[in-house]
Amino acid sequence: MTKVAPIDQRKADHIKINLEQDVRSALTTGLENYYFIHEALPELDLNRLDTSLSLFGKTLAFPTLVSSMTGGTDEAETINLRLAEAAQECGVAMGVGSQRAAIEHPEQARTFQVRRVAPDILLFANLGAVQLNYGYGVDQCRRAVEMIQADALYLHINPLQEAVQDAGDTNWVGIAKKIEEVCKKLEVPVIAKEVGWGFAEKTAKVLADCGVQAIDVAGAGGTSWSQVEMHRAPDEFTRKLAATFVGWGIPTAEAIQNVKRAIPEMTIFASGGLKDGLDIAKCIALGATLGGMAGEFLKAAAISTERAVEMMKLTKRQIEVTMFTSGADRLQELPEKIIKKE
Repeated sequence: MTKVAPIDQRKADHIKINLEQDVRSALTTGLENYYFIHEALPELDLNRLDTSLSLFGKTLAFPTLVSSMTGGTDEAETINLRLAEAAQECGVAMGVGSQRAAIEHPEQARTFQVRRVAPDILLFANLGAVQLNYGYGVDQCRRAVEMIQADALYLHINPLQEAVQDAGDTNWVGIAKKIEEVCKKLEVPVIAKEVGWGFAEKTAKVLADCGVQAIDVAGAGGTSWSQVEMHRAPDEFTRKLAATFVGWGIPTAEAIQNVKRAIPEMTIFASGGLKDGLDIAKCIALGATLGGMAGEFLKAAAISTERAVEMMKLTKRQIEVTMFTSGADRLQELPEKIIKKE
């Protein structure tokens, strides 16, 4: 019988693989199929554009999210604190990685606890939805939120990752009903998040009926967690199984529009392969409220807080220049400025 790696070892593996290996999906985000109409006479002042927004009772300086990445190891604690310090300075939202490690090993809670350096940010707790079939319930969800004083809870949804992972959790029967129970009983908003393969319209409707208050589409086109698991595989069978799905998923641009068509009023977070502020602006134009990036911020935070701050400030300026040169003085005007390539 294969020995399962402890959660903390798995987290360390994930950081190392994401930093050192090519784990990109074989698909693109689909965002390359869209462009903004260039406005040569914008009649705007670049330095007076409004990129701010309010979400879940917090104000963000610009529509950017540090997507959920890590926690559970000393290295992860350092990265989380650097990301949170940068998010506090720049006024963006942040999600932590799955807190299962800290639920099961409370001494690891500190690796997720970033409020000490980021008292004001919009902060998302995070647990795997499938754990609701493996002994978790509303109590564990509440503990995850209270552990980090979060404003909302991510329930991440990752059936493909679990299916190709050595000894993954593959009983997904009845998960929707259990998500609905969490949405009803938890005191903070619940956000459904894929991890890199997107959502179809049907699934978005199911999640809306469960009561989630936002959907993070996390579409295909960026990090492929099946590729990450391929690099972690303990044997050739598991490695080949994971490698099969490098081109799987719904591209991010399509996933955003799937949710928008299914539930027009749903708050949408866009992530999955976004690499800069131009990509975020495209996602906003397609119907998202926030654009999330993980890999770019992870690489910056692995170096220093200052590098993460630089990355966030660059992202904001990229959004501003996109707005400026398309003639949009507010985020709400971006949908009028974008065109799909023929």
